Amino acid sequence: MENEFVFSSDTAALDPATEPAASMMCPESNENEPEGLTFYHMDLYESKGRLEIFPEEPAGRGDGALGETSEESTGPAEDFRRSDQSAYDLEKEVDELTKLYGLDEDKEIDQELLGGNIATAGILESTETPAHKEGVAAGSDGSIYNAPKSSSPVNGSQHEKHMESTEEQELPGKDSQDESQHLHNARAYDELHNHASSKEELRSDDRQDEQNIQPNSEEEAADIYCATCKIPIRAFDKLFGDHKDHEVTQLANAVESAKEEIQKNMCKLEEQVTEMENFASHLEEIFITVEENFGRQEQNFEMHYNEVMQTLTQRYEEKVEGLGEEKKQKLEALYGQLVSCGENLDTCKELMETIQELCKDKEKADFIKAAIPVVNRLGEFLKKDLDLELSTLPDFEDRVIDFSDVQQLMDSINTIAAPSAPVINPQAPNSATGTSVRVCWGLFSDDTVEFYQLYYKQVSDDTPSEEQAELMLKVKEAYCTVTNLVPNSQYEFWVSALNTTGVSPVSERAVYVTAPSPPIIKRKESRSCENAALVCWESGNMNPVDSYTVELSKLTNGENGDIITESIVGIPNCEALIQLEPGQSYIISVRAVNMGGPSERSEPVSIHTTGTYFYLNEDTAHPLLSVLEDGLTIACSEIENLECDLSFRDNGFTRCIAILGSMIPFQGKHYWEVEVDENMEYRVGVAFENTHRHGYLGANSSSWCMRHIVTPARHKYEFLHSGTTPDIRITIPPKRIGILLDYDNWKLSFFNLDIAQHLYTFNSHFQHYVHPCFALEKPGFLRIRNGIAMPTSITLL
Repeated sequence: MENEFVFSSDTAALDPATEPAASMMCPESNENEPEGLTFYHMDLYESKGRLEIFPEEPAGRGDGALGETSEESTGPAEDFRRSDQSAYDLEKEVDELTKLYGLDEDKEIDQELLGGNIATAGILESTETPAHKEGVAAGSDGSIYNAPKSSSPVNGSQHEKHMESTEEQELPGKDSQDESQHLHNARAYDELHNHASSKEELRSDDRQDEQNIQPNSEEEAADIYCATCKIPIRAFDKLFGDHKDHEVTQLANAVESAKEEIQKNMCKLEEQVTEMENFASHLEEIFITVEENFGRQEQNFEMHYNEVMQTLTQRYEEKVEGLGEEKKQKLEALYGQLVSCGENLDTCKELMETIQELCKDKEKADFIKAAIPVVNRLGEFLKKDLDLELSTLPDFEDRVIDFSDVQQLMDSINTIAAPSAPVINPQAPNSATGTSVRVCWGLFSDDTVEFYQLYYKQVSDDTPSEEQAELMLKVKEAYCTVTNLVPNSQYEFWVSALNTTGVSPVSERAVYVTAPSPPIIKRKESRSCENAALVCWESGNMNPVDSYTVELSKLTNGENGDIITESIVGIPNCEALIQLEPGQSYIISVRAVNMGGPSERSEPVSIHTTGTYFYLNEDTAHPLLSVLEDGLTIACSEIENLECDLSFRDNGFTRCIAILGSMIPFQGKHYWEVEVDENMEYRVGVAFENTHRHGYLGANSSSWCMRHIVTPARHKYEFLHSGTTPDIRITIPPKRIGILLDYDNWKLSFFNLDIAQHLYTFNSHFQHYVHPCFALEKPGFLRIRNGIAMPTSITLL
């Protein structure tokens, strides 16, 4: 069963700070209770005492929020009813509540509430139960609570439920008027309490707002950065806190500085990571090299050991074999001497026995007969020289073994090992010329090398590699410049290292390339105008190159004759369109570039941007038309029969005695002049590249020209395009014709420069770049002038 506690109305003036402590005290002990504070157990309001207060309320009818009540009737209920018999001073309690909740500022509300409720004080004194006199209200479920203090739902909903249930019940011994007065006073009391609670909540909100204004280190976020302490802080701490004298900065600036520092450190860290990775790779290579060196040293020791053992074995076998021969000779000599000694001994024994037999009793005649042969034999035997000395000594000859070569082998074990295979480097940029190349290599280990042997041979698609001759150079250093090579060619190189111990394995093979030969600029095919130039050249190399570089020098007119040089790199083809400044002179040269480096400069050409330059393409000329040495004068020889056999070029004109100039591939205006004789018949103008070679200039849609013919009556001038001409009469024959081609405005104009007269202008959309064209209809000469500035008179026209 849960324990419930109540306290009397004497606690109304208790300091709120003491309320939590009071609510936590044990109900069974009253030793530490503050003065004026009385605790009552729920058991005091069970059974008889409870029924005397609310006689008809059934036991256990509450909502169960405060627990079930005991059925036993206890005596202390009578003491409770007798505990406080003093009059109920409502005004005093209101004052105490006003001071407690801070309501003394609102006098009007207090007076209104007091005016409506003081009149009922006498009724309360006569009708209140002891529980009400103590400021205690009883719920419908039997729970007891303190009305002035409690702010729980028991004060509101449960008290209203209690009032409603009380209205419906008829208490024995009480009349309905007392009950009505009791309910009225209770409701007034509740209104006063609710108003006080609302006022206290408003004041609590005001205090909370005041607290929110104050800086809170736990809730307020940092907005500046203390550079001294290196921590983020609040602005309040800078003004009034520990960081008052510290150097601060904006938090965003501190964040940016931190990010920059982190980024800088990240870059350093990445560099360190790269260095460590490279070092780790180097360590791996050294690790592998150590293993390889160990293997080589082990093989070297094993080889020397085997050589020493083989030499020792050979010396041993030689000495043992010689000793055996000597033993054999000694034994054979002693054996022969032993056999001879045995034979002599047998002869002596035989003679002794014969003499003993002879000396036995015999007749004298028989004795003489037998003794004479014995005496002869004995005499002969005694005459023989007996070899009683040893033919050989038992000692063997002292044999000295020559270990000089073995010592040399032993000494070689402690010398340096044969070097490892060198590592040849890839070709470095710009490491070659047209006839030489610089080759470099290195060693992984600290091998001792006396010199290197560099081998090389040319690599060619036409000749198999096996048939190419190998050349060798002895080099002291780990690099070599090989000369006398073929330009723009590939060579294969490999190298080996040598020392006193031996020769290393050969390196891997590497292919090097020599620089190209200088290109050859095509002077006649190079064209220019006032603001650009088209330079064409030939590669001059059998093998392809990677790119070309055009170098141009502008000649200035200064006193010191300065030359300003510029380069245009990475040109993939054998021509370049270069933008230039008008009215300048340039010297242009070209280099070819490959992996080996750039070639030498080509022969330079001079370019002048004073006007449009072009050349005459002799491949398009009619056989009867020739170009003189100056390259800009054409002539037609006198031939009566044009139907004779002629050698026509593949791209040349066959009917019209004409020639095309080089294409003018620049936008803008282009000007040139033609000098003619007034009695010469000719055609001058422009034409497309694909103009019909078997027709006449101006007779088709791909050519525009001015034609002059001499008739018996007059000089006739035609401006032909697609075979048509306007009706124009020119009275003064021009001797110097100016031709102006304007790509931008789609115009081709002709001028009589002798009198500064505009002759005619074609307005046509040139879909392609055009070629200047010239033709002679009768024998004669025609001179072309280009690369000149357009006269001012034409500009005015």
